Amino acid sequence: MRARSAFLALALLATSAAAQVRHNSNAPIDFNAGTIELQDRANRAILSGGVNVKQANMTLEAQRMTVAYTGRITEGSPQVSRLDASGGVTVTRPNQRAKSQYAVYDLNRRLITMLGGVTLVEGAGNTVSGGRLTIDLDSGRATIDGSSVGTTKAPDGTVIRQGGRVTGRFSVPERTQ
Repeated sequence: MRARSAFLALALLATSAAAQVRHNSNAPIDFNAGTIELQDRANRAILSGGVNVKQANMTLEAQRMTVAYTGRITEGSPQVSRLDASGGVTVTRPNQRAKSQYAVYDLNRRLITMLGGVTLVEGAGNTVSGGRLTIDLDSGRATIDGSSVGTTKAPDGTVIRQGGRVTGRFSVPERTQ
């Protein structure tokens, strides 16, 4: 059963990777939020209150985000090296939407790691749930595993994921005898 779940998750993610195009991690990052606290000595900014970050064709939304920058200024803006998001995190890319409790966008490694009650929806509704999702923005490959603690429940109390498992559902085309 465990091998079957892993196979299904890999099949979905393989489709996802093929459908994704390489993300432009060099594009400028635009943001809006309720408040911003600049901590220049620490080379970071704290955004809070419905944070929305957009880079090229990708959007990252959360309740709170810590932006770490290098200390270098390019074209009047600080160079960002990392984003740490928490609280209702959503990453939206063409044909793909992922949700979790926490996320880290490492711009140097071009990786997004999402943790805690992760749900990845592909296209018209293929869904995979797990504990951790890693998105490689260069290759478009998304890897989801069951590592995490606790149980994830739907708003109606139904257990979605339990005990570090990856779960999902695929649709099957209708067949005429």
